[in-house]
Amino acid sequence: MQTITIAPEKSVVDHRVVFFICVICYLFCGLVSTLMSVYLPVVVRDLLGNVTEKQMGEVGAYIGSMYLYGWTLGGIIFGLLGDRIGRIKSFIAAVALYAVFTSITGFTSQWLVLVAYRFMAGFGVGGVLVLATIIVSEAWPQKSRSIAIGVLAVMFPVGIVCAGIVNNTIPEWRNAFLVGIIPLFTALAALFLLKESPQWGNRHSTQLEAQSSLQLLNQPLHRKNLFVGVVIFGAMLIGLWAIFSWLPTWVQSLFTNPSLGQKERGITMMLLGSGGIIGGGFSGFMSNRLGYKKTILLAFAGSFGMCFILFSTNAIFTPIIYVETALLALFFGISQGTLSAYLPALFPVRIRGTATGFCFNIGRLATATVVFFVGTLVTLFGGYGHAVLAFSVTFLIGFIFTFLAKEAKPTI
Repeated sequence: MQTITIAPEKSVVDHRVVFFICVICYLFCGLVSTLMSVYLPVVVRDLLGNVTEKQMGEVGAYIGSMYLYGWTLGGIIFGLLGDRIGRIKSFIAAVALYAVFTSITGFTSQWLVLVAYRFMAGFGVGGVLVLATIIVSEAWPQKSRSIAIGVLAVMFPVGIVCAGIVNNTIPEWRNAFLVGIIPLFTALAALFLLKESPQWGNRHSTQLEAQSSLQLLNQPLHRKNLFVGVVIFGAMLIGLWAIFSWLPTWVQSLFTNPSLGQKERGITMMLLGSGGIIGGGFSGFMSNRLGYKKTILLAFAGSFGMCFILFSTNAIFTPIIYVETALLALFFGISQGTLSAYLPALFPVRIRGTATGFCFNIGRLATATVVFFVGTLVTLFGGYGHAVLAFSVTFLIGFIFTFLAKEAKPTI
């Protein structure tokens, strides 16, 4: 293993300032990603009128899938740009992209235009999630780095909670999407406050500079780490996205009266985020205590078990759904915090953005493609609950691959 040793040079920007800006932008990634989910039944009926459950699933699948395709491409491309032109420049561009296209979403009257806007918003979100993790990992002191990245990962579910709050306080979906203005101002602040890390600035001094990041990534050791990262993160992602995207619609389907369910949709999304916050907050401590492998195994096992209980035992809405949703989210949070700290640390600075971009996003290609067929799966399996439960099989796949893999030691 070839390790790049980073000199303990202090950045010109306080790591707490870097962390604060990344936290705000990461939070809004969670909000932007789930805001459409909580308003989806209202949005589709506003743009297309009364639709059947199957039509709702098909239109929602297009919206969700194109968002994921944008997220995937954005994560990969912005990861490459982060290694090439700098983390900060790429980060600011990514934030501005998702902020602008979220803000203008509420002005559309055509659902295909809305799909295009969501694609572009996803493109920006994918870039931010990759780059913010790398920026914090290079700015924060090594001793507590895993904990800091775990807290950063928590901000995504905090954004999910905020999406639920927005749903419960702003009935009109078009007004709700104006929240994108806030991260736009944060991007402007980052333009003046953030500087590139010494690690990225010193990358030219290494002998690896003569090779491109893609060539370096093809080396046997990095290729192996890339494969492990793609499979494990992708397995968690597919199941997680299906549940985050369709849980509100599944909750709505438990009510025979379509005028009911708004409050319950909002509360379940807030609980989904709250459980993730707690799990993500503990993920750094658990990883330090148990190691990455055991922590990830626990997350996969818990996620599958709670999915089975939630979606196979509830035919009508009862308060027990709140408890089960929160427990499911707890395991989600543990997985996201652990993987966010683990994957970037597997690779040297020279290729960290590129490698992390691939690890975080290759699984989204499969996710986005499969989500296209949710409408068909709803009909095939006889409801949203059974269709979403089918996606939880990916948690078992992730568990198996993690179990068979060796415990890896990160390269910082």
